[in-house]
Amino acid sequence: MTPHIEAKEGEIAKIVLMPGDPMRAKFIAETYLDAVKLVNRVRGMYAYTGLYKGKEITVMASGMGMPSMGIYSYELYQFYHVDTIIRIGSAGAYVEDLNLFDVVLAKDVYSESSYAKTQNGCSDTILSSTKELNDVIKVTAQSRGQTLHIGTVHSSDVFYRENNPYLFLSQKYGCLAVEMESFALFHNANLLGKRAACLLTISDSFISHQETTSEQREKSFTDMVILALESVLAL
Repeated sequence: MTPHIEAKEGEIAKIVLMPGDPMRAKFIAETYLDAVKLVNRVRGMYAYTGLYKGKEITVMASGMGMPSMGIYSYELYQFYHVDTIIRIGSAGAYVEDLNLFDVVLAKDVYSESSYAKTQNGCSDTILSSTKELNDVIKVTAQSRGQTLHIGTVHSSDVFYRENNPYLFLSQKYGCLAVEMESFALFHNANLLGKRAACLLTISDSFISHQETTSEQREKSFTDMVILALESVLAL
């Protein structure tokens, strides 16, 4: 047990899927997993362990932002001996060819965040996901005939940002979309020798100004969720 996770030893699987929203974690676990057990509810950050087609998986919320993801992913990797975390989150589109509910796989992430520098002095502004894990996800998507947009994602500390420079970020760094957690996840995975990937569903667009509802963000990201679950079977 840690200050933030009450699960006992052995109650968290080696592979964890991490949505940001605790209610999305609950929905995924209760919809797709068998023999489900609630193993954490500290601070309302629900974690469920169960079986997907016989494979043990934990679905746990990360909360919002890098500080929250940083705490939970570090504790899962370091103290619960988790090998793999796949973030399954939402993102805002920076480019015209991404529509609502499209699925993005982050090859790497760009961030202005001080998270990595504060954590251990790392000054990198672009961090990579785990290539072999991304390869599994890409092959799984191909086998399902599922369209997958792959590229750089912007990981931001600020949600309500004045004069968001999305055009500059998409042009200079090739950022397809923005989210708020994967930079901390990738840093912790690289630091601790673990595996991490980030799948995102487009929930809103800076180009079209369309957006999903809170209920859709909780229950309608099925293409991404099933892709993550099916990918886990190959690990």
